Amino acid sequence: MEKIDCILVVDDEPEIRRLLRDYLSRNGFEAVMARDGREMWHALERHAVDLVVLDLMLPDVDGLTLCRNLRARSNIPVLMLTARGEEADRIVGIEMGADDYLVKPFNPRELLARIKSILRRTRALPPNLLPEPVRCLFFANWCLDTATRLLITPDGIATPLSGGEYRLLRILLDHPNRVVNRDQLTEMIHGREAEPYDRAIDVQMSRLRQRLQDDSREPQLIKTVRGEGYVLAATVEARNTCA
Repeated sequence: MEKIDCILVVDDEPEIRRLLRDYLSRNGFEAVMARDGREMWHALERHAVDLVVLDLMLPDVDGLTLCRNLRARSNIPVLMLTARGEEADRIVGIEMGADDYLVKPFNPRELLARIKSILRRTRALPPNLLPEPVRCLFFANWCLDTATRLLITPDGIATPLSGGEYRLLRILLDHPNRVVNRDQLTEMIHGREAEPYDRAIDVQMSRLRQRLQDDSREPQLIKTVRGEGYVLAATVEARNTCA
């Protein structure tokens, strides 16, 4: 029997919770509701959640803090809801590890499309140019475990990546020493065309550089090619184990 995807909606507005519970259930999802951060953590303990729809403004702990704390523990994808359309709020959401964002008020059909797109992207690997079978990708003394989606430091410390961080790094590793266009990255990672002044990819690239301890002012590993995109300046070796 095929598993039904479980969507956890964290929003303090009862009407939003009722609307999304009914709409997601009618469209083949298991819908779990929470009204604040405390209920979110309880729901995550009780259910095998596949994606979290997280409101920015909550009564106890704000959504950005919850997103950051969730990202430190898990790579469950997050779709951030915000009543603000300010670019700064969207950027901060991506910085905290959100995979995408949607501004209130929204059409439930668009929310559903975003959820399906995030789940599809999270589970799909980009075309791999390296020999199969591949589990671990070694580069510049770092390792990406593609089975667990953990980034392993040169000291052997494993760190979970957000869905966006993982997909971004995987694309770069699959195309080492080749320039990847910003617009291409936006479409591959967020499933949409880049909007004017859209900085989502730049923010995620900054987060990824921090993960890799790559100085953003003079990066040595992920280099910016002005007017074109980014390039991973490293040799990539594929192995079946991470030992």
